[in-house]
Amino acid sequence: MAVSNVNSAEELAAALALRIRNISVLRLALTHRSFLNEAANDTLESNERLEFLGDAVLGLIVSEELFRRYPDLSEGHLSQIRAHLVRWDTLAEVARRLSLGDYLVLGRGEEMSGGRERPSNLSGALEALIGAIFLDQGVAGAKRFILRILKPELARIAAGEVVTDSKSRLQQLAQASLRQVPAYRLSSTEGPEHARLFTVEVLLNSNVLARGSGRNKKLAELEAARRGLEVLSAQS
Repeated sequence: MAVSNVNSAEELAAALALRIRNISVLRLALTHRSFLNEAANDTLESNERLEFLGDAVLGLIVSEELFRRYPDLSEGHLSQIRAHLVRWDTLAEVARRLSLGDYLVLGRGEEMSGGRERPSNLSGALEALIGAIFLDQGVAGAKRFILRILKPELARIAAGEVVTDSKSRLQQLAQASLRQVPAYRLSSTEGPEHARLFTVEVLLNSNVLARGSGRNKKLAELEAARRGLEVLSAQS
């Protein structure tokens, strides 16, 4: 039996100070596919298409903002910073900060298995929310929202706390201290074709050091390397 949460799309709009004209698109952004699976209603739609749209809008807005803020940075460095901002765990953390999980419409099974806190659900819902705001308010509205919710992350970048190429750093550390070169292996691919989530393992001497996930293999490798650096740092 499908269930919806007690909090409404209207309440989310109020909590986030969103002036949504078409509240139905916001409801759609909050609807996880598990709700459709249990509702047995062929007319319902999940937030996956909005997630696809929001991912593209987010990438464009973040790219433009970094381009304007950092005129002296190279394309490679800008790409690394963008990858940090749009990766799924960053988005999941932002979604937690917004309490977005409280407003998701889930199936009972997903609800009972902790779906409101699942990082993939949170990051996907945030991208769907961005897609909904884009459809309702255009590029300007989506940009205002994105820059507002990413303000803490952008401040950390400005303070120099983020980001270097984690793959390069891991290779340098592994070669210097362990005389080994990291290798990367695709572990799994999940999700629909338009919103795939890739998981990659980074290995040292054929042993799995860490795993990372991302919307493509390159981002997954960067995340695996970042987590690998954390493991090596904890061991030293």
